[in-house]
Amino acid sequence: MVVPELRGWRAARPRLERLARAARPRLARAARTAGPGLARLARSAGPRIARLAGPTGSRPARPRTWQYTAGAATAGLALAAGVVTAAGPWDSTGQRTAERDRAVALGRTGGADHGRGSDTSATSPARAGEPKPAPSAGAVLVGLDAAGATVKSASGAKPLGAVLDPLLGDAALGSRHSAAVVDAATGRTLYDQDAGQALTPASVTKIATAVAALSALGPDHRFTTRAALEPGAREVVLVGGGDPTLTARADAHGWASLRTLADGTAAALARRGLREVTLSYDTSLYTGPDLHPIGVNDNVARVTALTADEARTDGSASGPAPRADDPAADAARAFGRFLAGHGVKVTDPGPSKATGRARTLASVSSPPLSDVVERMLTNSDNDIAEALARQTAAASGEHADFAGGARAIAARLKKLGLPLAGARFHDGSGLDRDDRLTANLLTALLRTAADPARPGLRPVLTGLPVAGFTGTLADRYAADGAAGIVRAKTGTLTGVNTLAGTAVDRDGRLLVFAFLTDGTTDPQAAQSALDTTATALTACGCR
Repeated sequence: MVVPELRGWRAARPRLERLARAARPRLARAARTAGPGLARLARSAGPRIARLAGPTGSRPARPRTWQYTAGAATAGLALAAGVVTAAGPWDSTGQRTAERDRAVALGRTGGADHGRGSDTSATSPARAGEPKPAPSAGAVLVGLDAAGATVKSASGAKPLGAVLDPLLGDAALGSRHSAAVVDAATGRTLYDQDAGQALTPASVTKIATAVAALSALGPDHRFTTRAALEPGAREVVLVGGGDPTLTARADAHGWASLRTLADGTAAALARRGLREVTLSYDTSLYTGPDLHPIGVNDNVARVTALTADEARTDGSASGPAPRADDPAADAARAFGRFLAGHGVKVTDPGPSKATGRARTLASVSSPPLSDVVERMLTNSDNDIAEALARQTAAASGEHADFAGGARAIAARLKKLGLPLAGARFHDGSGLDRDDRLTANLLTALLRTAADPARPGLRPVLTGLPVAGFTGTLADRYAADGAAGIVRAKTGTLTGVNTLAGTAVDRDGRLLVFAFLTDGTTDPQAAQSALDTTATALTACGCR
């Protein structure tokens, strides 16, 4: 990630020095489990931040919001690096790769403030591969450590209610609110405004879907699509495995490709001397209606075990788009065209079911579920969410339909001991207006995902959109100082605006929060009001 330069370090000196002194022992403790790389960072973090503060004789300046942001930004960057490292392989979209590269850059020479190497002048060009000279803050690992301790708030800090109550009282946020803020390390509730009231959650439902799917299947699970040959029938059956990321495009970006599957299938047929086959497709993994209860809608395709590119007909990769009427048939026809490109003559495909005697010719698998969950959360992908609900149902012994997915999600969350009072699930995406969640449940979900004892749930945090940088928050928080510090899942339906995620406060605490509103009339104004509320957490050392 590229982080904007933070100006006025002299004015920030007292706060950064305090942050450096508090962070060094916590970083050292975390480094013992995070590896030698973070250990080296721990030894250098404090002095580097102190140098950034400026000469001892600098005249103190009047505190401003950006000063608080400076300290929180350093914490946010290191939090991203630490969480990403724990989460595992880098995803194919490059989101985690970018965060990793930024964390590595913070440890290199290249800025005048580092004071290392033979040339530390601000005018010296950076060596190849090095970051350009610019003020950059030393990384500070915050949030969770082995002892579960947190950085204490400054004495005399405001109660959090005094900060949030006026913001949540904004008329733009409608007639009903539910809100909660929790210290991620200790589990202590810092703020509660009707947090047990169940409201329509919209797309923040996907947080629950992600936790349930990862719990049921594990972060390394992959979805497999295969081509099978029925013996003695010259029939090739394309068997859908429920992979919501399957693509027919030439640029697959690391996702499972029908082109690759056709390459392998054609080669297997050639070895058997088959140049003409009957083509069928099997979608029996899923059951029940495939049309979402909201009806035909550009926000979600028909939910089937076989689909390519989410049945989008306009070449898009995310967001609303027109969808194919029969996603499975469309995917099978694309597969048939790829086979024909290898000289295999195929019939127009029709539905079928592979028998137990069918022999697999070739198969392709999705990226691990950890990556799929990240893509779902970052882009608020409804198609992936509905697929994961059905996969959770299948793994839990439920019918793989809308009702079965809802039951399976609730059952998985109950097994984790999460507070389900008032919660109701009807789908995996949150498009159903009859869904109900509480702020208590959402903060519990996020805190569970942050639990060091449950590393398999970490993609729930790493997949959250980053304010000002990725996904549904890419164009938000640009001007309020919280860019890169707030990570949150958004939710929007007519009259409903929600936001739930994490923030690092002024004192370095990792907070999880959930804000749900109902009865809004201006979605842009409501969105702005929620962003302002989340930003207030980053500038507050509240108790």
